Amino acid sequence: MSIIKLPLLFEGSKGEKTLVALFDSGATFSCMSLQSAEGLATLEKMRHPLEVATASMGIYLKIEYAIRLDFYYNDIRLSDEFMVIPNLSEDVILGVNTFQKWRIKLDFEHDTVIIDPKVAKAILK
Repeated sequence: MSIIKLPLLFEGSKGEKTLVALFDSGATFSCMSLQSAEGLATLEKMRHPLEVATASMGIYLKIEYAIRLDFYYNDIRLSDEFMVIPNLSEDVILGVNTFQKWRIKLDFEHDTVIIDPKVAKAILK
């Protein structure tokens, strides 16, 4: 597991915030702390909450809310659903589901994020 931390602009139906996002190759879902999500958009209660394993053996986390947001990397507009987690240690964690959706690659040697130019071109149209 490797990580890159970068400030990104997040936009929702209610507002926008610049938050530090952790690009985490060991996380499946993209997540946001409850404190970071407040004021961005309406939290949506999941009909069937998710129960996910944590890094601690035998410890599971029940996720009951999600939020849909746009976010920007180098002026490229991306969007995704974020699981809202109270007391999350980071503002935002971007996980591999988001990387796969937007064909994001992480260059850990240079602490940079690479977005496929074809994807970026499609988004800008």
